[in-house]
Amino acid sequence: MDLNPPPGENYANPRICFFHVLFKAGALAFYILSALFFDSFVIIFVVTVLLSALDFWVVKNVSGRILVGLRWWNEIDDNGESVWKFECLDQESLARMNKKDSWLFWWTLYLTAVVWIFFGIFSLIRFQADYLLVVGVCLTLSIANIVGFTKCRKDAKKQFQQFASQTIANRFSSTIQSAFSAV
Repeated sequence: MDLNPPPGENYANPRICFFHVLFKAGALAFYILSALFFDSFVIIFVVTVLLSALDFWVVKNVSGRILVGLRWWNEIDDNGESVWKFECLDQESLARMNKKDSWLFWWTLYLTAVVWIFFGIFSLIRFQADYLLVVGVCLTLSIANIVGFTKCRKDAKKQFQQFASQTIANRFSSTIQSAFSAV
């Protein structure tokens, strides 16, 4: 992954990018600044977790689909087993995705988790178990999206490889058939 955004290209979906970043930044900023304005841990917990939950939902259901063409969810089948489900755009549409949108999506997804880990370490060092709980919930939501979208991206690559292999095999087979039918 490149550290710098792709040059010369504007965001194709600036509003989606804005909301993709808004709830992440809102949860982190509220967590950092809340101690200055609120004495109640309950308010800090509820608002920070609510903002993280909104971020989770926006990323999972809106920005992931629009910015990178991926969507995931998890279902419980009839046997009680957890089953991951993935959706992705076709390869032609994925190739046309805006690189700057994609860059923003992936970097903010990973960077947010890193910041929550940093806050978790800081809470551990300061022996603040209550704030560690807030960080744990927020980190869990961030990691759930990372795992879901990473699995979805791998599944999309695997589907593309299977499609390419099948297409090549079909072409080869039809070429062989036409060569023998001409004889």
